[in-house]
Amino acid sequence: MKAPLAPGIRLITSFSRDSWYRGFILFLTFLFYTSYHLSRKPISIVKGELHRNCSNVIRPADLNITNNVTWCDWQPFDQDNYQTLFGVLDNSFLVAYAIGMFFSGIFGERLPLRYYLSFGMVMSGLFTSLFGLGFYWNIHSLGYYAFVQIMNGLMQTTGWPAVVACVGNWFGKGKRGFIMGVWNSHTSVGNILGSLIAGAFVSSSWGLSFIVPGIIIACTGVLCFFFLVEKPEDVNCTTPQHHSEPENRETEPLLQNSSSSEGLVNGSISSEPPEGAVEQSKAISFCGALSIPGVVEFSLCLLFAKLVSYTFLYWLPLYISNVAHFDAKEAGDMSTLFDVGGILGGILAGVISDYTGGRATTCCVMLIFAAPMLFLYNFIGQRSLVTTVAMLLICGGLVNGPYALITTAVSADLGTHESLKGNSRALSTVTAIIDGTGSIGAALGPLFAGLISPTGWNNVFYMLISADILACLFLLRLVYKEVRGWCGHAPRARRLQKTAMTRQKT
Repeated sequence: MKAPLAPGIRLITSFSRDSWYRGFILFLTFLFYTSYHLSRKPISIVKGELHRNCSNVIRPADLNITNNVTWCDWQPFDQDNYQTLFGVLDNSFLVAYAIGMFFSGIFGERLPLRYYLSFGMVMSGLFTSLFGLGFYWNIHSLGYYAFVQIMNGLMQTTGWPAVVACVGNWFGKGKRGFIMGVWNSHTSVGNILGSLIAGAFVSSSWGLSFIVPGIIIACTGVLCFFFLVEKPEDVNCTTPQHHSEPENRETEPLLQNSSSSEGLVNGSISSEPPEGAVEQSKAISFCGALSIPGVVEFSLCLLFAKLVSYTFLYWLPLYISNVAHFDAKEAGDMSTLFDVGGILGGILAGVISDYTGGRATTCCVMLIFAAPMLFLYNFIGQRSLVTTVAMLLICGGLVNGPYALITTAVSADLGTHESLKGNSRALSTVTAIIDGTGSIGAALGPLFAGLISPTGWNNVFYMLISADILACLFLLRLVYKEVRGWCGHAPRARRLQKTAMTRQKT
């Protein structure tokens, strides 16, 4: 009697070759961007160590000191304006990141993603480690740390457009919100791992809080070089369907020229495909990407949504340390709950937007609920441990949910928009525009927090609530269109196309 095939083998063979490759690429890109965020997190953990309350620190008996208040601080962060100096470090990274992101998408479309990502991760690892080496080299120059942050910010721009373009190449529109919502948890996973790794060394040797994450991201860069597959056709896999034909979608083609175009011409639709408009290898221009319906609105929304998210990323541990009086390690560990909430929020936003088809409406509703939750967290969030945990999870989900949806599923949707008529080369540029605009907010948030926090943390939270409300306002036009679509009102362009097609048939 012949034995049946082993259960494990039956499970393996039940998945197609395409499914295995897609799962493998999803895992690899998840790992890559986890390492990017893992290497960004240490600075927020180490801030509490660079400037401490020295009265609570046991002083070595053989230490000759001249200032009892700041003897344990790391120069130049032992001054009264230490929060402003921390803001300089944050913005050295974030401004460089925001500026570099607009160029990164252009490079990402024109260079092999495998080489581009590998180079970016290795160089990010180098500059992350150089910051930590300042501890061992006994460097006390603000200029040195600011320069390292600037270079690291530029190198980190290689990550997001490239990984989103790669995932967008492999996955179609069908369950994109859910898949990319789960996949986007790499942001929060990276923040959590970065907090835990940095926290493990911060009290004893804060230099390792940077060096270890730097080594990790450099190693993933080597892994990328050996294993990343950019497109399904490179390994003879099936190319996914990037868009459907919904009733409420703007579909006027963007890639046209004077000699050939496709779309509405004098009330009719040309049946011949444009000769030069659709070139799979032709990269879209910056202005062409801006012309894609929804890119401007989502970009401006992300500017304010990312302002809130990155303010928490860079200042939450210090806020917890100051308000709840935890040490640097405990505050860092507690701040990971915000990222855990972000994982759940990103997945929830993806599932809801897939089910409803309303990306903008999903983001808007979550942002509306986020504003009062931020207010409550500031006033009651530190009253008890249970309250702190609950509020961090809720705020993390509502703040990071829209941010995650816009930077993943929305970017991929717009980068493969049907108005592009099959040109998938726009993915990297569209992603870079959206995330680059968002990164301006990411730079402004920590800067404003550094300037406002000396006047009281209440004012910082008022600034964050205002940013949330502004993010909602930029989505109102898209929300209105989605609601009209649900009510059965098709856009005018689609009605004209249907009328023209009916005339051609008759």
